[in-house]
Amino acid sequence: MIRLIRAYLNAGIMDGGVVVDRHLGTPQGGPLSPLLANVLLDEVDKALEVRGYSFARYADDCNVYVGSQKAGERVMAYLRRLYTGLKLQINEAKSAVASAFGRKFLGYELWVAKGREVKCAVAHKALDNFKARIRQLTRRSGGRSMAQGVDKLRPYLLGWKAYFGMAQTPKVWRRLDEWLRHRLRATQLRHWKRPKTIYRELKALGANEDVAKQVAGNCHRWWRNVPSCSTAC
Repeated sequence: MIRLIRAYLNAGIMDGGVVVDRHLGTPQGGPLSPLLANVLLDEVDKALEVRGYSFARYADDCNVYVGSQKAGERVMAYLRRLYTGLKLQINEAKSAVASAFGRKFLGYELWVAKGREVKCAVAHKALDNFKARIRQLTRRSGGRSMAQGVDKLRPYLLGWKAYFGMAQTPKVWRRLDEWLRHRLRATQLRHWKRPKTIYRELKALGANEDVAKQVAGNCHRWWRNVPSCSTAC
C-alpha cells in the first residue's frame, strides 16, 4: 500500500500537455488526496467528537459549528494545535471564525426561511460557475446542431442537479430553468440566421403570425429577440 501511494505521489501532473514533477502535496482532483485526508484527519475527527462538537468534514474541507464567536476562536486555536501535531498547516486565507450564514461548504450555503427554519441553498459562486459552464457548452459558434448541443449539455445538467438536489430554493431552480431555456432559444435563432428561415421554423413550431414576424424582423438581436413560451403559442 505504501509503495502504491508513493507511486501516485511520484507520478507528477500534466501541465499544458507536459508532465511536471511534484515535490509537495498531492495532485488536486485525484483519488489519492481525499483518501489520505481521511486517513490522516481521522484523529482530528475523533478529538472533535470527544469534545462534543458538531462538525462536517469532506476530505480536507471542514466546518465546526459552535454557538458564539469566542467558542469559534477556541476551536480554531484547538484545531491549529491538532494540525500542527500532524505536521499539517491550516490555509488561513480560506479559513475563518464567522457566522455559518454567508459561508459556503462544498458549493452549499445556509439561509433562514419563514419560521426561522434553516435551509440549504446553492452558493453564489457555484451558480456563477454553473452559468459559465453552460455558456461554454452552448457556444453559438460551436458549429454543432441543436440536438448535438443538447446531448452534450444533458450529462452536465443531470450531474449538477443530482449534486445540488438538497438545495431548498425553488425560486432559484425556476430562474435557472428560465435562463437556460432562454439561452437555448437564442442559440437556435442564431442557427437559423435568416429572417425567412426564422419565420418558417417558428410557424412550423406553432408560433402565431405576429410573433413569427416580429422575431424574424429583429433576427440579429439574438438574446433580446427570444420569444417566451406564452407569446409564441
